[in-house]
Amino acid sequence: QVHLEESGGGLVQPGGSLRLSCVGSGFTFSEKGMKWYRQAPGQEREFVATISAHSNFVNFSGSVRGRFSISRDNSQNTVYLQMTNLKPEDTAVYYCGVWGDDDNWGQGTQVTVSS
Repeated sequence: QVHLEESGGGLVQPGGSLRLSCVGSGFTFSEKGMKWYRQAPGQEREFVATISAHSNFVNFSGSVRGRFSISRDNSQNTVYLQMTNLKPEDTAVYYCGVWGDDDNWGQGTQVTVSS
């Protein structure tokens, strides 16, 4: 079955950077688009970024475009989310998922942006 494991979250000051990682297993990683979502306390889970199977297409939510980048290493079954110029409103639990699959998510990794 699909298994996704996120890592790399933590506490960072405003303006700082973090890189999240997500390792996928139980499916053919190199054939699937991947996505990052986030959920802040009391809010709905929201789209952050997506990347196609061979990295030729990426897309971002308007709130992170220009600050976040997404990449993947199919040889390592890993997708990354590089976050720069972090803001307090980026504080959330970040989840990765397989594009087109809304049933399987990792456990999430907490990102807290605070001074």
